[in-house]
Amino acid sequence: MTLKDLELGKTAVITSVGGVGALRQHFLDMGVIPGAEVMLMKYAPMGDPMQLLIHGYELTLRLADAEKIEVAVVSFSSGKNQTLKNETTLHESKRKHPGLGESGKYHTKADENPLPKGTKLTFALAGNQNCGKTTLFNQLTGSNQHVGNFPGVTVDQKSGPLKSHSETLVTDLPGIYSLSPYSSEEIVSRQFILDKNPTGIINIVDATNIERNLYLTLQLMELNVPIVLALNMMDEVRGNGGTININEMEEALGIPVVPISAAKNEGVDELVNHALHIAKYQERPGRNDFCDKEKNGGSVHRALHSIMHLIEDHAKAAKLPIRFAASKLIEGDSIVLNALRLSKNEKETLEHIIIQMEEERGLDRAAAIADMRFSFIKALCDKSVVKPKESKEHKRSKKIDQFLTGKFTAIPAFIGIMMLVFLLTFNVIGAFLQGLLESGIAWLTGVIDSALTAVKVNEVLHSLIINGIFNGVGSVLSFVPIIVTLFFFLSILEDTGYMARVAFVMDKLLRKIGLSGRSIVPMLIGFGCTVPGVMASRTLPSERDRKMTIMLTPFMSCTAKLPIYGFFTAAFFPKYSGLIMAGLYFFGIIAGILVALLSKDTLFKGEAVPFVMELPNYRMPGAKNVVYLLWDKAKDFLQRAFTVIFIATIIVWFLQTFDFRLNIVTESKDSVLAVIAGYIAPIFSPLGFGDWRIVTSLVAGFIAKESVVSTLSVLFGSTESLLSALTPLSVAALLVFCLLYTPCVAAIASIKRELGGKWATGIVIGQCVIAWVCALFIRVIGLLIMMI
Repeated sequence: MTLKDLELGKTAVITSVGGVGALRQHFLDMGVIPGAEVMLMKYAPMGDPMQLLIHGYELTLRLADAEKIEVAVVSFSSGKNQTLKNETTLHESKRKHPGLGESGKYHTKADENPLPKGTKLTFALAGNQNCGKTTLFNQLTGSNQHVGNFPGVTVDQKSGPLKSHSETLVTDLPGIYSLSPYSSEEIVSRQFILDKNPTGIINIVDATNIERNLYLTLQLMELNVPIVLALNMMDEVRGNGGTININEMEEALGIPVVPISAAKNEGVDELVNHALHIAKYQERPGRNDFCDKEKNGGSVHRALHSIMHLIEDHAKAAKLPIRFAASKLIEGDSIVLNALRLSKNEKETLEHIIIQMEEERGLDRAAAIADMRFSFIKALCDKSVVKPKESKEHKRSKKIDQFLTGKFTAIPAFIGIMMLVFLLTFNVIGAFLQGLLESGIAWLTGVIDSALTAVKVNEVLHSLIINGIFNGVGSVLSFVPIIVTLFFFLSILEDTGYMARVAFVMDKLLRKIGLSGRSIVPMLIGFGCTVPGVMASRTLPSERDRKMTIMLTPFMSCTAKLPIYGFFTAAFFPKYSGLIMAGLYFFGIIAGILVALLSKDTLFKGEAVPFVMELPNYRMPGAKNVVYLLWDKAKDFLQRAFTVIFIATIIVWFLQTFDFRLNIVTESKDSVLAVIAGYIAPIFSPLGFGDWRIVTSLVAGFIAKESVVSTLSVLFGSTESLLSALTPLSVAALLVFCLLYTPCVAAIASIKRELGGKWATGIVIGQCVIAWVCALFIRVIGLLIMMI
């Protein structure tokens, strides 16, 4: 029978894995291989996808994909998902951990001479998603980190020197499960290691889920780059009655293994010392052959070595590690095959070798390689790992999931959580802090204004400082508390593991509009800022889903629009500001859904990407991680406030103060700005806000959404002037327009890098048209209601 037919709570053994291409390879890399035990844990609230237990971790899978996997039900578990050792191992695990260079297995492959003094030691930090990589990176680098992009692909790249080691550089690679070309992050990670030639790799694994994590470790070892293995969350392993024999694991792998707890900063100094040592002395892995030569007559071992002899000169020419290239050829990796430039005869020989291996092994090529690695990992864990009893973290997660992913409670819980976040942000915490900051800015503005008047500063300079800088930039700065508060709550939801549950719960619903549940994460991040939301879409392996998600992400109202909502609701609807702001967020979601429904059968024909995702245990977010994130967002906002927004404010002030002859105008309607905006204003007259000052602020909003408020403050001068220029109905239409019209320049730039100039232009024009139509709809409905 198929996995789809497995009963809830039952265990089965996988007999074959169907499907083709990169998706099937991804299944195999995730441990869905023939012979693996799998248990059906639960279904999503809407009946699809399903949650499985395999290799000791929880994996989600759609029913349509589960139907491609054949299984045989077992009456009892053979214990393949558990690794138990006796008390002797517990005793042995307390032996002193080897010092630098003391483990003969990996020290034998060190270069005779260390790297020249002064050589910059570069490290790649690699690991699975949810293994604590970000926490470790922050511990390693502190605040000395900078953010850029990997060349060729817009994938967030963080780099920084090790603390107290300025001659080093650590690059945080995207979280990946393997080095197979299933998603852009996997390709980027392996190309970074192959092309940039780091002097060492720091591989962090989740020790509570070691079998799953070590799969990537074996692939990294095949790259033949010096590597140190960091066993993270060892405090959880010990706390739940488990242990790992570090010495025995080092001996089996041939690389240094260091137990750490990144969250508690335990073992990090030892990890750094080992990393510096292996990089300086270029201590490469002591082994990269993981074949069981006894199994099926060593068919996989023979095939790999035959291929290595066949491609040796090609691998050297392509600068590819020979063992890595051979295993990837068996897996059917087209990128490696093209890089090797084999002749027709060599390709035919390669195929004959692989077919012979398949016949002897009784498994297809990709499954044979995956089975080889997982068999080695299982044998290694049998020798060196005492699996902990069910952890308190997992027990806690199951209890929480009964409510947060329950059949009747999941959707209401999600809506309730998001409404609570908005309430606390807009009406309680954020609003309180905003009030304090506004008072401070108003006080400082009054003091500066009085001082400038007292010393009789030139009226033009006086106007620039007060009307331009303080009214413009100051009005935007007052929204920093709201933006930081919203990011705080979003980061909490992401770091706890709840975002993954939201994707699990929403998958079936999102499929109705042509998307995968995984698309919910970039869109939720888009509520904070469109730029990282667009960049987060790189985790989607399907080009179709990436494009569609990126197109919809700007409909999720980003925090940069909060100053606009706050400004107008405070002026026109002070009693209902929180309700109106929440309504705008939901209106944006509804507009995005309608656009998705219209485009899924036109622009984006085809099926959504399969939903394959690991569900991590719920964990308390690290305080340092949250602080770093909030500081990054606040710093980014302040940099924009004092650069882009500052410049935009000065330009607007200048254009509003002078005419075309550079004379100071007595009335704003005679200014350069009024004349230019006057040509555009008629387009917005049907919407109820054809005033040139409002049109000017919308143009400034294209640079940065916060500039809308600063521009209005400069042009109107006071809230009373604004109140006289607009009606509540016009403001309602204006708010909808601001919600939906083109995202800022930074967001458009990120879309251009991801999808190209044509898509970016199309999104700008499309969103402006949608915003105009929706604003007109709101105005017409409002007029009809007033007539009734």
